[in-house]
Amino acid sequence: MDELYLADADGCDGAPAADGFFRIAAATPKIRVADVEGNARAVLACVQAAHAAGAGALVLPELCLTGYTCGDLFQNRTLVAACERALAWLLDETRELPLLFTVGLPVATGGSLYNCAAVCCAGTLLGLTVKANLPNYGEFYEQRWFEPAPQDAMLANFAGFENVPLAKSIVYRCADPGMEAVAVGVEICEDLWVAAPPSVGMALEGDATIILNPSASDEVIGKAEYRRDLVRGQSARLYCAYAYADAGEGESTTDLVFAGENLIAENGSLLARTPLMSCDMALADVDLDRLTAERRHSNTWKKPVFTSSDLAFVDFSFASAALEQGQAEAAPVPRLMRSALEIDRVFPRAPFVPADHGDLAERCEEIFSLQAAGLKTRLAHTGTKHAIIGLSGGLDSTLALLVTVRAFDALGLPREGITAVSMPGFGTTGRTKGNAQMLAEALGVDFREVPIHAAVEQHFQDIGHDPAVQDVTYENSQARERTQILMDIANQSGGFVIGTGDLSELALGWATYNGDHMSMYGVNASVPKTLVRHLVRYAADVFGGDIEATLLDILDTPVSPELLPPTGEGEIAQKTEDLVGPYELHDFFLYHLLRFGFTPGKILRMAYRSFEGAYDERTIWSWLRVFYRRFFAQQFKRSCLPDGPKVGSVTLSPRGDWRMPSDASSSLWLTQIDALEPNVK
Repeated sequence: MDELYLADADGCDGAPAADGFFRIAAATPKIRVADVEGNARAVLACVQAAHAAGAGALVLPELCLTGYTCGDLFQNRTLVAACERALAWLLDETRELPLLFTVGLPVATGGSLYNCAAVCCAGTLLGLTVKANLPNYGEFYEQRWFEPAPQDAMLANFAGFENVPLAKSIVYRCADPGMEAVAVGVEICEDLWVAAPPSVGMALEGDATIILNPSASDEVIGKAEYRRDLVRGQSARLYCAYAYADAGEGESTTDLVFAGENLIAENGSLLARTPLMSCDMALADVDLDRLTAERRHSNTWKKPVFTSSDLAFVDFSFASAALEQGQAEAAPVPRLMRSALEIDRVFPRAPFVPADHGDLAERCEEIFSLQAAGLKTRLAHTGTKHAIIGLSGGLDSTLALLVTVRAFDALGLPREGITAVSMPGFGTTGRTKGNAQMLAEALGVDFREVPIHAAVEQHFQDIGHDPAVQDVTYENSQARERTQILMDIANQSGGFVIGTGDLSELALGWATYNGDHMSMYGVNASVPKTLVRHLVRYAADVFGGDIEATLLDILDTPVSPELLPPTGEGEIAQKTEDLVGPYELHDFFLYHLLRFGFTPGKILRMAYRSFEGAYDERTIWSWLRVFYRRFFAQQFKRSCLPDGPKVGSVTLSPRGDWRMPSDASSSLWLTQIDALEPNVK
């Protein structure tokens, strides 16, 4: 049992692995209709293959011991009795395999015949989940042979086991230490396609995080896409992992064809899919920790819709039958709650950015619209017809200007009402200054240049600061001088100062307090740096021509506040990512911290997996520590942010999604990170 634990995984000696990853499989065995013994061997091969692949749960198709297309043979006592014997044989053969799996078969009890999924683990028959909704339309005739699930849970003696729960809604809960998140519900084929699937009650009231669906879905034109949408949608609606196993090769083709498409989805995302017309196995590592976090985050989640009488509960262990019987020699339980270093899953390096180019363009357009709509409403509400932007020639101020132009166009206001102010200082380069002017002129907005050298030098004299000491005072004096200029120009015109800072900078506190930290409306407040780049790139594609050329050069310019003098060659000397770390790492950390509340250890292991080959482990670890230290220390800046529109699921507005005391201690998180320091220096 030791492999269930990761010593010091998150700074807590002896604690169970906290990653929450659990591997599930969906497979289609090659069968022959009514060949129960041969089909049982095919089922066993699938179970063994899933175990060898490290799966903790496996779903197999509906009625896979007989074949779904047996027709009136289902009424034959010989066939039904053979299934019970075959299941007993399977249980005996798998008694040392720590794997929960389903076997589809007909079950006769009393005067009824049910379409069931036998749920098995480590040689034990845990329960018989009965199909509740029997299709009897089109090509389906299930009511000719089977009865729907009984209204109330029953107990049955079957396959050598006594008092086995038999019901339509059973939640199978793992009782092993550290495995409490493994709660499995089963619904069969048509049960997913109805208006109120049993999985709703199993997830809402039974806390099932995994739903398995043994199915036999014949293939017709357009059905596969609809089926995938159903599986994705149910996993999203229930914040669950959903595994769907489809009947395939070997089913009768007298009138139907079964394609054997196996699907695994998690919270609306399809993680794995086998090709149509195959008998392959789908494998995926689902994140039960993430699913639990989603449920806790949504205050509308716990709204029971079924009575408790609809549910039955079975507690089980992945330990082998031999272990349960107290025998000394027992098969070890593999590490089923997997650390991210072992999982076969890579997480997007840029979780804020859609991977598909078509989706990305659509998302960029939507974000631009949201940003512009927020600013448009604020301008209209206050009757403001002028906007002031500090235009540096960098990414953030460029995006803010593009958004402001769109808002003015939507209001029918002349673009000349937008004043883009260039305020060259000690670190300004000709490249950024030139790009700012070219962009402003190309967009038709008013452009002003107000150098700050003399004003800041006078300020240094006033406060007795040696300008040769290029410290935080040297830098922040410039940022505050620029903000003063913008605010005063806004007063002259009765206008608004438009904020340019983005979500990533807010998370790290990479802003001068009461400097660029302040504005009348922060249009970029919930846009992370990794997404800012794509928005500007999208705008370049839309505008084309000279504007495109300027935007592309801005994209190619290193991110910098330009507060320190340039190099002797006139190049930018102060590069933000050299100082605070790569934004792609920080955005990855930020997303998983705020979106799901993951532990530092889990985020670190996910980052190791996703950024393998791009950064070494020590680099990732060191920037994670910087992220947490800055995130906690800089909350005071976020506690007094200007208004700004929310455009995504992660934001740091103190009035909305993130309310954190400015004096919260980071020691708990930093202690965990320090315990995970890589050995390689």
